[in-house]
Amino acid sequence: MINDCHLHTAFSGDSDTPVRRQIEKAMELGMKEICITDHHDYDSGFCDTDFNLDIPSYLSAMKAFQAEYEGRIRINIGVELGLQNHLDGYLHEFIREHGSSFDFIIGSSHFVSGMDPYELSYWEHYGEERGLEEFFKVSLERARNLYDVFDSFGHLDYIVRYAPHQNASYSYERFSQWIDPILMELIEHGKGLECNTGGLRYGLAQPNPSRRILKRYRELGGEIITIGSDAHTPDYLGYGFQECRRFLLRCGFRYYTMFHGRKPEFIPL
Repeated sequence: MINDCHLHTAFSGDSDTPVRRQIEKAMELGMKEICITDHHDYDSGFCDTDFNLDIPSYLSAMKAFQAEYEGRIRINIGVELGLQNHLDGYLHEFIREHGSSFDFIIGSSHFVSGMDPYELSYWEHYGEERGLEEFFKVSLERARNLYDVFDSFGHLDYIVRYAPHQNASYSYERFSQWIDPILMELIEHGKGLECNTGGLRYGLAQPNPSRRILKRYRELGGEIITIGSDAHTPDYLGYGFQECRRFLLRCGFRYYTMFHGRKPEFIPL
């Protein structure tokens, strides 16, 4: 069973799942290890949900669970950092202070200019075509400016989950002028690309990013692929991982990656 390295617990503002339930579900599925990656989106006060993570409490709790489950399942400590360009100083200070406390850090684009694509107001403001375009533009800026605060770039085309017509108005080719440079930035700096099966759960018939982007990353020389379900409840932990395995093998990958102490370990698919 592929190990899940993107999942959330009640430490995330958008989940009420106890940590223990996620761990027990992973064991039930036969996973040898997981990485818990709760949200930390600093300066997201415009959202109804509080996405700021209580770092000391989180780290303390995760270390206690590591000790409790030692010998049964390996629990890696991760975090999903929300990337915003104006947080350059804050994010780099966060890494200086806390970076060594984590096994794995996902860097994700969630917001655009103080707006959340999850909300209808974002699409009313931009329209569908421009809303997608603006998301990829800011994602490129973040990949260029903030590559040194994360290990893998999360769900690159995540925005299509919430677009008015989902991926009916979206393709890699339409936005490749921004997507290709993102992939090249990741490769140049030795950063991973996440294959997030949340897209399958949202009815997109593909993970995030799409198979075409995953294949393009491989064509350009990318090798570091991390796999996560983005599960906020146990029901979706490991969701679609067998289909994900087939996607990745068809794209030319033979390994996926788990991070330990911020260092990649390659595991055969």
